[in-house]
Amino acid sequence: MLRRRLNRLFGGDEKRVDSRTIYVGNRPCPATETFIPPKFCDNRIVSSKYTIWNFLPKNLFEQFRRIANFYFLIIFLVQVIVDTPTSPVTSGLPLFFVITVTAIKQGYEDWLRHKADSEVNKYPVRVLEDGQPARKDSEKIKVGDIVEVVEDETFPCDLILLQSSRDDDTCFVTTASLDGESNHKTHYTVPDMEKDLQSLSATIECEQPQPDLYKFVGRMHIYKPEHDPAVRSLGPENLLLKGATLKNTKKIYGVAVYTGMETKMALNYQGKSQKRSAVEKSINAFLLVYLCILISKAVVCTTLKYVWQSQDGQDEPWYNQKTEKEKGTILYVKMFTDFLSFMVLFNFIIPVSMYVTVEMQKFLGSFFITWDRDFFDPEIEEGALVNTSDLNEELGQVEYVFTDKTGTLTQNNMEFIECCIDGFQYTAFSSELDSFCVTDGPVSTFQEKAGRVREELFLRALCLCHTVQVKEAGPDELGGDQVDGPASEPLRPAEQRGFIASSPDEVALVKGAMRYGFTFLGLESKTMKIKNWQNDVEEYELLHVLNFDPVRRRMSVIVRSKSGDTLLFCKGADSSIFPRVRPEEVERIRMHVQRSATEGYRTLCVAYKRLSVDEYAAADAGLREARLALQDREEKLMAVYNQVETAMSLIGATAVEDRLQEEAAQTMEALQGAGMKVWVLTGDKMETAKSTCYACRLFRRSTELLELTVRTLESGGRRREEMLHDLLFDFHRKARACFVRSWSSANPEYGFIVDGAALALVMNPSPDTNCSRYRSLFLQICQNCTAVLCCRMAPLQKAQIVKMVKNSKGSPITLSIGDGANDVSMILEAHVGIGVKGKEGRQAVRNSDYAIPKLKHLRKLLLAHGHLYYIRIAHLVQYFFYKNLCFILPQFLYQFFCGCSQQPLYDAAYLTMYNICFTSMPILAYSLLEQQIAIEVLLDNATLYRDIAKNAMLRWGPFLYWTVLAVFQGLIFFFGVKYLFSNPALQDNGQVFGNWSYGTIVFTVLVFTVTLKLALDTRHWTWINHFVIWGSLAFYVVFSFFWGGIIWPFLKQQRLYFVFFNMLSSVSAWLVIILLIVLSLLPDILLGVLRNRGARVCRCATHRASDGKRASPSRRVIHKRRSQHDLTVPVSNRILKMFPVPFMDQ
Repeated sequence: MLRRRLNRLFGGDEKRVDSRTIYVGNRPCPATETFIPPKFCDNRIVSSKYTIWNFLPKNLFEQFRRIANFYFLIIFLVQVIVDTPTSPVTSGLPLFFVITVTAIKQGYEDWLRHKADSEVNKYPVRVLEDGQPARKDSEKIKVGDIVEVVEDETFPCDLILLQSSRDDDTCFVTTASLDGESNHKTHYTVPDMEKDLQSLSATIECEQPQPDLYKFVGRMHIYKPEHDPAVRSLGPENLLLKGATLKNTKKIYGVAVYTGMETKMALNYQGKSQKRSAVEKSINAFLLVYLCILISKAVVCTTLKYVWQSQDGQDEPWYNQKTEKEKGTILYVKMFTDFLSFMVLFNFIIPVSMYVTVEMQKFLGSFFITWDRDFFDPEIEEGALVNTSDLNEELGQVEYVFTDKTGTLTQNNMEFIECCIDGFQYTAFSSELDSFCVTDGPVSTFQEKAGRVREELFLRALCLCHTVQVKEAGPDELGGDQVDGPASEPLRPAEQRGFIASSPDEVALVKGAMRYGFTFLGLESKTMKIKNWQNDVEEYELLHVLNFDPVRRRMSVIVRSKSGDTLLFCKGADSSIFPRVRPEEVERIRMHVQRSATEGYRTLCVAYKRLSVDEYAAADAGLREARLALQDREEKLMAVYNQVETAMSLIGATAVEDRLQEEAAQTMEALQGAGMKVWVLTGDKMETAKSTCYACRLFRRSTELLELTVRTLESGGRRREEMLHDLLFDFHRKARACFVRSWSSANPEYGFIVDGAALALVMNPSPDTNCSRYRSLFLQICQNCTAVLCCRMAPLQKAQIVKMVKNSKGSPITLSIGDGANDVSMILEAHVGIGVKGKEGRQAVRNSDYAIPKLKHLRKLLLAHGHLYYIRIAHLVQYFFYKNLCFILPQFLYQFFCGCSQQPLYDAAYLTMYNICFTSMPILAYSLLEQQIAIEVLLDNATLYRDIAKNAMLRWGPFLYWTVLAVFQGLIFFFGVKYLFSNPALQDNGQVFGNWSYGTIVFTVLVFTVTLKLALDTRHWTWINHFVIWGSLAFYVVFSFFWGGIIWPFLKQQRLYFVFFNMLSSVSAWLVIILLIVLSLLPDILLGVLRNRGARVCRCATHRASDGKRASPSRRVIHKRRSQHDLTVPVSNRILKMFPVPFMDQ
């Protein structure tokens, strides 16, 4: 691993060349004069961060990169070096606690990674050595070794399939551990491979390791005596990936091409970019403010100290003579050390333990999402998944939701509905089963059927143009189909045949052909077999497969019939097929395609072409040459595809229904009610996507649609750029006027539709246009519309849209949700990425922050979990700053009464234990368990989500409210106890209290006040809350008795010896403690009473409004919302809008 990094750094072999040469079996080839074994990395997997030797320095370095930890380290060093008023233990122990807890957590996680690595690296495998199988550890596999894998074993490295136990030279694998796809994928051996691997002499030339799971380029040179080397192309269909599992195949042999950390699995686990929540940014801003307060306090006290000492007799009083060393100290050095001493004295205003508490809250809080039973889906027997816990609170701040359509809004469970052949419509639900020629009327004006020959040709195209594999089902799994997700519903007894496919579309089309008597029987040795109406078996030799590509949006097969005819069958999107067929055939099909898309069906067009001998020979040569290329293979294949897929004949089109997800409309309606703007980003056709938006209630019948598509840009007969300019300004004027008059109920709503081609013009206009101006207009139009539909989107365009909104004014919080690989880019781009465990694989789930089984679960994830998580952590952050300011303000005030002599008010034990033990557990329990509003109320009233939008509880207004409250209580603590000490004789025996008694009384009032303040804020009580709140107070009392009741031998001076006992023996102290606690909490109590009164007034208003005949529905909703919670129920609208306070239960 080190060698590979050095090679990359200093221009090693892998950096200089784009390919690698592998000797199969690590044996020299006849064409090689001198055999020098190339050096590749071993097969060890290393996912751990640390070793025994570097754990301590590396972990400490990473932890002290955090500003708060580094700050406390500096404070600790200052206490050690400079003569400060407090012991180094007071800051060193909390810092040690934080560093130790974090190190233990990270060390344990890394130990688990070491343990997992060891299990993988020590796993026994079988390798062919000199033709004989030998067992060795997985980590000892070298590139070029021939490895044997049996059924249900995982591949120990990336292998090229050389030999399979199946007769058709294929094998089936599952890649669930790589991309979550539960289907069986088919892989093929290298063509014309020798059966005797012991005598095999070959080399493999392939690309250097790269992380794309679905791309591989290489070629294999096979050497035979007295023959020229045979060259075979290698692609992803020949590559078996590490981590995949062998299924339905007894045994295979493969040669290792990538090992260890160069396997595609290892390259894909390099981690994603770190996302930061808005709460973290607020914490940093608040920390900066408190750091300024700290420095100001230190500057003020240092200045006052020297002002005090400048008076006669104060610099060197008779009872405190200076030493010779102090007299020789330079004044400015002394002032600087005093400044540092005051910084140390007041440093507890910075809450270092808050970071640990926040991390624990996020980590433990994420389990509530995983444990939520409402997220469990019995169909796939899975629940929600949390890939990162750092963004829990961000779920409560979402302003824009970007959603995919297929598989997210819809089920991706395809059902063949109808088709069109030569303009005649055929439904899937026919009354005649023995004939396909049943029509419900032609779409075109011709009143005649398409004809039996065309019908048979169409059905043959459906049976041949696909990559479906037939799985002969066993007695326990009869008729089960496998796509990229859970098995679909079993077929009827007449259709007891299972299919393995990469897309549910292909299964639906094959099943559709089966309903009309054309059955696909499978692929055997490059021969495709189908059974026709007469139950005759037709055989076609599969010559080439022109794979589907999201850019081409079509796929083709080239087959040869028994009669010798060479046919090309092609299916794909209408926009991809229509330009490649005869123009006169398009109009017969276009009307059907448009009508089916309007009804919400997914449509595909089907075409064919007879290839002459010369045409096929040219295509075959071009394909073979392109597949052998190591450089630009995909571009060369694309050129051949485009050349052969021309001048085709259009046969017809299919319509497949993709039904809406369960509760999709209710979920979208709830999200819009919560104030979120929903954008649909899809690669589907506009008509289909528009119908889905209407079905999901994103568009309503009263919504006026603004359309910016290729059709509208070309409708004016002018250049596209000119039309784009005019349409953008016209749409902006309409949407802006709608936004300005949004208060009016009669104001029309606007929806915006844009396609990929129009978006490309907006994002990348011609050089003579204003790019930024177009983007600004486009964004403003989108933001002023109720919903936006972006159709015909490429994956990168989806990410462009998300990035444009994310970086717009105000930096709104964005969320992307999708289920397929084409959604990964927008999921990674958004602030929060949600993956749906759908049927298009698990790439989206792997790259997401959270994963849910179905779209309907997004409603509770955001409206309930997101809402509560945000309130909890916002309260946690504000509470930490509040209680630390309460803690340190009396210490600051005390300096005015001790001549700024740096005399501490509290004992060192109290300074150390305050944040660690006395006040940490109650706020942690609160931040995990608090429910200010019941979950049912949050789900029923989506508008409650708006009250916490835009980081409402962590703005400067609430922060100022908490700061003023802390200052008020700090003043009460200090001056209330000072008033008590106006009569120093507080005990019956006339003994007076000293300064440590003063500080202990202040600290007692402080601990009880901040803890009871949290108790007042708690609305959802559990036994855990009771235990930690009352237990913390009891622990403080017990600790104080214990700490002051024993003479500790390790202490040079014991300041609190029997101080706590004497304090509690005074009735005056008891009275003042209780009185100050009540007085400090009085504002919260009064506000609570006033809020309850205001809530009752709102309930009365609600009843009166509901009795009125002409009461506005919107006003009834508002009154209902205000009666169910009181975040916005004001004592004074102006005050509480500026200073929000916690909720109160009704």
